[in-house]
Amino acid sequence: NGVRDYGNKMGIPTVNGAILYHPGYIYNPLVFCGCLGILPHGSHPREAQPGDLVVALGGRTGRDGIHGATFSSGEMSSEINAQAGTAVQIGAPITEKQVADVIMQARDLGLYSAITDCGAGGFSSAIGEMGAEIGVQVELAKAPLKYQGLAPWEIWLSEAQERMVLAVPPAKLAQLLEICAIEEVEASILGSFTGDQRLKVMYRGEIVADLDMAFLHDGRPDRTLEAVWQPPNADEIAAYFAQMGGVETAQSENTNDAGKTLLALLSHPTIASKEDVVRCYDHEVQGATVLKPLVGIAGNGPGDAAVLQPLLDEPGSAGIVLSNGTNPLYSMIDPYHMATCAVDEALRNLTAVGGDIERTAILDNFCWGNPADPAQLGSLVRAVKGCYDAAVAFGTPFVSGKDSLNNEYRASGQRLPVIPTLLISAFGTIDDAGRTIDMSLKQPGNLLYQVGATHDELAGSHYSTLLDRATFEARFPHTGVPKVDFARANTSMRALGAAIRAGLVASCHDLSEGGLAVAAAEMSLAGLLGLSIDLTHAPHTLLAGETLAETLLFSESASRFLVEIAPEQQTAFEQFLHERQVPDFSLFGQVTRDEHLTIRQGEKPLINLPVADLQTAWKGAKA
Repeated sequence: NGVRDYGNKMGIPTVNGAILYHPGYIYNPLVFCGCLGILPHGSHPREAQPGDLVVALGGRTGRDGIHGATFSSGEMSSEINAQAGTAVQIGAPITEKQVADVIMQARDLGLYSAITDCGAGGFSSAIGEMGAEIGVQVELAKAPLKYQGLAPWEIWLSEAQERMVLAVPPAKLAQLLEICAIEEVEASILGSFTGDQRLKVMYRGEIVADLDMAFLHDGRPDRTLEAVWQPPNADEIAAYFAQMGGVETAQSENTNDAGKTLLALLSHPTIASKEDVVRCYDHEVQGATVLKPLVGIAGNGPGDAAVLQPLLDEPGSAGIVLSNGTNPLYSMIDPYHMATCAVDEALRNLTAVGGDIERTAILDNFCWGNPADPAQLGSLVRAVKGCYDAAVAFGTPFVSGKDSLNNEYRASGQRLPVIPTLLISAFGTIDDAGRTIDMSLKQPGNLLYQVGATHDELAGSHYSTLLDRATFEARFPHTGVPKVDFARANTSMRALGAAIRAGLVASCHDLSEGGLAVAAAEMSLAGLLGLSIDLTHAPHTLLAGETLAETLLFSESASRFLVEIAPEQQTAFEQFLHERQVPDFSLFGQVTRDEHLTIRQGEKPLINLPVADLQTAWKGAKA
């Protein structure tokens, strides 16, 4: 509701996302929100000058948001919850929209020499950082308040929303205030940048803070923390499941029936349709959304990524692709591979619609436990190493990010840390937004390929949550968590993205939660068409055995895609991938008219389900 309320009122399309469920989030629920904007190149000045005025725009300052950043990154308990009322900011999206309108006009007219928002720390960090190199003097009594009675430190630290701070040359102040009056945005002159390299904070003429800027920004001592990580053994993983209340749903009696297993996975809360949430959002406001969150003939399929064409009033059809990746179930086994898989999934989703990973940047968002715990910090360091290795290997720079630590709940003397969770967001540019595709099947008779090989990697998979631990370990004693082969992934994604942009691909879907079976089912229900697949032709590195079919169907190995090709494009598509040395791809299926998903292993039938049954499992009673 909060995401919907703010985004819809501001007129920002909500175009991409995911919702994950796990008992480990009961005490520490997480919400990640991201926003991407565009601006004219070179239009972001960042050098406040001595003599510039400190101008605050937008919302008034109140007690809401005091200690907001420290509260959101602190240990929780029932006692703390009862005291948390003033830590959560009260949002006012209409005020934010008015402020944004002022800023864009001021930007285009060059009315400020530096700008920042009042985020964590409020005025203290915004003004303190802007004046770090030159010094600044502020009179807090000039800050407009929501109500009287705030102490100077509360005004200085409040993280109340919808506030921006600008460094404005005196000669340009009148023009800025005129724009603010027209847009009905409150503006206040709080002080000026001085040139004396000191932070001076006044309240009604009395000095309440006077600090040397060099000491303030660089005088703190470095902390030394201990980080330890070692692979968990089977007993530790079992204890993790027990502590978290158990992820498994004890449906091991169904695992010999691949069809029932597929239906169980489609109805898994993390995999099942999120249409009730998606329909709450306006994902088409401003008219730039090319690929939407739900796609297919009935707007019924889970799209891999969003595509926007934001410059509708300019020549050309350049587009932006937005995607995300997260795999928290892997973190309990190895946070390094959890991180590399999250990067891989974000780039895989971007590639699946026609994005170009050569023109892509990524962001990280970490939520972790207490870093003073060597085990928690060790897993975080290992995840960061995974992020670094993946970014360097794919050539995708991290351009922003965020971390929230100390996500732990204390009850009855027990610490309950959140599941280590990393969200990777990716955004890329393409020359033609119209050369993108979605994941819904398009035409009976078209061919289905798997790009990327399947490995024995069921650890941490959604399939594993359907089995009790003893059964899973007995059936798959040597399985591991998915691992990214950077060289193969890089080659496949670059080639497949180029093939899509060249018009050789009808549809494409990445293999992620639930593996091949779920991906195929999602393509069928999105296109309301059937699929016939023979697993004997699927590229893999598995040994023959009684669990071969299960692993091919439900392994969540990274860097894999299902690709629909028109028969007349078969030769061109295969040649395209061969020329680019894509190592693992194979034709193993066909789109059919009969609206059944049929998967076999040679002559052995494995799954034969009507698309209507897939819909019912995925959408529940709303199918």
